[in-house]
Amino acid sequence: MAIPPAAKRVFQGIIHDVYQWSQKLFDGSSSTFEMIVRQPSTEILAIVNNKIVVLMQQQPGRKAYPSLPGGRVEAGDTALHTAQRELLEETGYTASRWTLLDEFSGNQKYYFRESLFLAWNCKKVGSQKLDAGEKIKVTLVPFDDFLQLCRNPRFVAAIPLKFMMYEALLDMKKRGELKKRLKLNIWGKAK
Repeated sequence: MAIPPAAKRVFQGIIHDVYQWSQKLFDGSSSTFEMIVRQPSTEILAIVNNKIVVLMQQQPGRKAYPSLPGGRVEAGDTALHTAQRELLEETGYTASRWTLLDEFSGNQKYYFRESLFLAWNCKKVGSQKLDAGEKIKVTLVPFDDFLQLCRNPRFVAAIPLKFMMYEALLDMKKRGELKKRLKLNIWGKAK
Protein backbone atom coordinates (compact mmCIF):
# COMPACT_ATOMS: atom_id res chain seq x y z
CA MET A 1 0.00 0.00 0.00
CA ALA A 2 1.34 3.43 -0.91
CA ILE A 3 1.00 6.63 1.08
CA PRO A 4 -2.07 8.57 -0.17
CA PRO A 5 -1.21 11.87 -1.94
CA ALA A 6 -3.08 13.88 0.74
CA ALA A 7 -1.03 12.35 3.60
CA LYS A 8 1.10 14.68 5.71
CA ARG A 9 4.37 13.72 7.34
CA VAL A 10 3.90 14.35 11.08
CA PHE A 11 7.23 12.93 12.20
CA GLN A 12 10.58 12.68 10.42
CA GLY A 13 13.16 10.40 11.98
CA ILE A 14 16.53 9.04 10.97
CA ILE A 15 15.08 5.74 9.73
CA HIS A 16 11.29 6.07 10.12
CA ASP A 17 8.76 8.75 9.10
CA VAL A 18 5.13 8.83 10.21
CA TYR A 19 2.35 9.97 7.86
CA GLN A 20 -1.29 10.72 8.69
CA TRP A 21 -4.36 11.40 6.55
CA SER A 22 -8.11 11.65 6.89
CA GLN A 23 -9.93 8.60 5.55
CA LYS A 24 -13.64 8.47 4.81
CA LEU A 25 -15.31 5.45 6.43
CA PHE A 26 -18.18 3.29 5.16
CA ASP A 27 -20.75 5.11 7.31
CA GLY A 28 -19.72 8.50 5.86
CA SER A 29 -17.71 9.63 8.88
CA SER A 30 -13.96 10.19 8.74
CA SER A 31 -11.06 8.99 10.83
CA THR A 32 -7.33 9.68 10.94
CA PHE A 33 -5.23 6.91 9.45
CA GLU A 34 -1.51 6.55 9.97
CA MET A 35 1.41 4.75 8.34
CA ILE A 36 5.06 4.36 9.24
CA VAL A 37 7.51 4.52 6.35
CA ARG A 38 11.00 3.08 6.70
CA GLN A 39 13.95 3.70 4.43
CA PRO A 40 14.34 0.93 1.85
CA SER A 41 16.77 -1.90 2.54
CA THR A 42 18.30 -4.98 0.99
CA GLU A 43 18.88 -8.59 2.05
CA ILE A 44 21.20 -10.98 0.30
CA LEU A 45 21.03 -14.74 -0.13
CA ALA A 46 24.73 -15.23 -0.85
CA ILE A 47 25.81 -18.64 -2.15
CA VAL A 48 29.31 -19.96 -1.40
CA ASN A 49 30.10 -23.49 -2.61
CA ASN A 50 26.43 -24.48 -2.46
CA LYS A 51 26.00 -23.07 1.06
CA ILE A 52 24.17 -19.94 2.19
CA VAL A 53 25.88 -17.12 4.08
CA VAL A 54 24.22 -16.55 7.45
CA LEU A 55 25.40 -13.94 9.91
CA MET A 56 25.33 -14.12 13.68
CA GLN A 57 25.02 -10.44 14.58
CA GLN A 58 25.34 -8.58 17.82
CA GLN A 59 24.51 -4.92 18.31
CA PRO A 60 24.60 -2.79 21.47
CA GLY A 61 21.61 -3.54 23.70
CA ARG A 62 20.49 -6.63 21.74
CA LYS A 63 21.15 -10.32 22.15
CA ALA A 64 22.95 -12.00 19.27
CA TYR A 65 20.66 -12.99 16.40
CA PRO A 66 21.00 -14.77 13.04
CA SER A 67 20.36 -12.79 9.87
CA LEU A 68 21.31 -12.41 6.24
CA PRO A 69 23.74 -9.79 4.96
CA GLY A 70 22.05 -6.53 4.03
CA GLY A 71 21.36 -2.96 4.99
CA ARG A 72 19.64 0.35 4.34
CA VAL A 73 19.63 1.92 0.90
CA GLU A 74 21.08 5.40 1.31
CA ALA A 75 19.64 8.38 -0.59
CA GLY A 76 20.92 8.41 -4.18
CA ASP A 77 22.02 4.77 -4.05
CA THR A 78 20.45 1.76 -5.80
CA ALA A 79 19.29 -1.39 -4.06
CA LEU A 80 21.78 -3.50 -6.06
CA HIS A 81 24.73 -1.27 -5.21
CA THR A 82 23.69 -1.33 -1.55
CA ALA A 83 23.50 -5.14 -1.62
CA GLN A 84 26.95 -5.40 -3.20
CA ARG A 85 28.46 -2.96 -0.68
CA GLU A 86 26.80 -4.60 2.34
CA LEU A 87 27.89 -8.10 1.30
CA LEU A 88 31.49 -6.93 1.04
CA GLU A 89 31.42 -4.87 4.27
CA GLU A 90 29.66 -7.48 6.43
CA THR A 91 31.32 -10.62 5.08
CA GLY A 92 34.39 -9.78 2.99
CA TYR A 93 32.77 -11.63 0.05
CA THR A 94 31.91 -10.45 -3.46
CA ALA A 95 29.76 -12.22 -6.03
CA SER A 96 30.23 -12.62 -9.77
CA ARG A 97 26.50 -12.94 -10.47
CA TRP A 98 23.56 -11.03 -9.00
CA THR A 99 19.83 -11.19 -9.54
CA LEU A 100 16.83 -9.62 -7.85
CA LEU A 101 14.98 -12.57 -6.33
CA ASP A 102 12.00 -10.65 -4.93
CA GLU A 103 10.79 -7.31 -3.57
CA PHE A 104 8.55 -6.77 -0.56
CA SER A 105 6.81 -3.63 0.64
CA GLY A 106 5.53 -4.16 4.17
CA ASN A 107 1.82 -3.99 4.95
CA GLN A 108 -1.03 -1.50 5.27
CA LYS A 109 0.41 0.15 8.41
CA TYR A 110 4.15 -0.13 7.78
CA TYR A 111 5.59 0.63 4.34
CA PHE A 112 9.06 -0.75 3.89
CA ARG A 113 10.51 -1.56 0.47
CA GLU A 114 12.88 -4.47 0.82
CA SER A 115 14.84 -5.98 -2.07
CA LEU A 116 15.98 -9.60 -1.76
CA PHE A 117 19.00 -10.36 -3.95
CA LEU A 118 20.60 -13.65 -4.86
CA ALA A 119 24.39 -13.52 -5.11
CA TRP A 120 26.13 -16.53 -6.70
CA ASN A 121 29.74 -17.62 -6.97
CA CYS A 122 30.73 -15.65 -3.91
CA LYS A 123 34.42 -15.45 -3.13
CA LYS A 124 36.23 -14.12 -0.08
CA VAL A 125 38.26 -11.09 -1.20
CA GLY A 126 39.01 -9.29 2.05
CA SER A 127 38.16 -8.76 5.67
CA GLN A 128 34.96 -7.40 7.14
CA LYS A 129 34.55 -3.61 7.42
CA LEU A 130 31.97 -3.39 10.19
CA ASP A 131 30.27 -0.33 11.64
CA ALA A 132 31.19 0.58 15.22
CA GLY A 133 27.86 -0.86 16.43
CA GLU A 134 28.24 -4.26 14.76
CA LYS A 135 29.82 -7.57 15.71
CA ILE A 136 29.24 -10.15 12.98
CA LYS A 137 30.32 -13.77 12.70
CA VAL A 138 29.97 -15.19 9.18
CA THR A 139 28.83 -18.81 8.80
CA LEU A 140 28.09 -20.94 5.75
CA VAL A 141 25.12 -23.25 6.18
CA PRO A 142 23.67 -26.01 4.01
CA PHE A 143 20.22 -25.42 2.50
CA ASP A 144 18.37 -27.67 4.98
CA ASP A 145 19.99 -25.93 7.97
CA PHE A 146 19.13 -22.57 6.41
CA LEU A 147 15.45 -23.58 6.22
CA GLN A 148 15.44 -24.41 9.94
CA LEU A 149 16.31 -20.78 10.73
CA CYS A 150 12.72 -19.72 10.05
CA ARG A 151 11.79 -21.58 13.24
CA ASN A 152 14.15 -19.39 15.28
CA PRO A 153 12.17 -16.41 16.64
CA ARG A 154 15.38 -14.34 16.71
CA PHE A 155 16.09 -14.84 12.99
CA VAL A 156 15.90 -11.45 11.28
CA ALA A 157 14.71 -11.71 7.67
CA ALA A 158 11.89 -10.44 5.49
CA ILE A 159 8.61 -12.06 6.53
CA PRO A 160 7.79 -13.19 2.96
CA LEU A 161 11.17 -14.95 2.83
CA LYS A 162 10.35 -16.70 6.11
CA PHE A 163 7.05 -17.85 4.58
CA MET A 164 8.96 -19.30 1.61
CA MET A 165 11.24 -21.10 4.05
CA TYR A 166 8.29 -22.48 6.07
CA GLU A 167 6.60 -23.71 2.91
CA ALA A 168 9.83 -25.42 1.86
CA LEU A 169 10.01 -27.15 5.25
CA LEU A 170 6.44 -28.40 4.99
CA ASP A 171 6.22 -29.32 1.31
CA MET A 172 8.89 -31.25 -0.59
CA LYS A 173 7.73 -29.76 -3.90
CA LYS A 174 8.12 -26.22 -2.51
CA ARG A 175 11.52 -27.22 -1.10
CA GLY A 176 12.66 -28.30 -4.55
CA GLU A 177 11.28 -25.12 -6.13
CA LEU A 178 13.10 -22.88 -3.64
CA LYS A 179 16.33 -24.85 -4.03
CA LYS A 180 16.02 -24.44 -7.80
CA ARG A 181 15.34 -20.69 -7.42
CA LEU A 182 18.52 -20.40 -5.39
CA LYS A 183 20.40 -22.31 -8.12
CA LEU A 184 21.42 -25.01 -5.66
CA ASN A 185 21.72 -28.64 -6.70
CA ILE A 186 22.26 -31.97 -5.03
CA TRP A 187 25.81 -32.38 -6.41
CA GLY A 188 27.23 -29.68 -4.15
CA LYS A 189 27.96 -26.96 -6.70
CA ALA A 190 26.06 -23.82 -7.59
CA LYS A 191 24.81 -23.86 -11.16
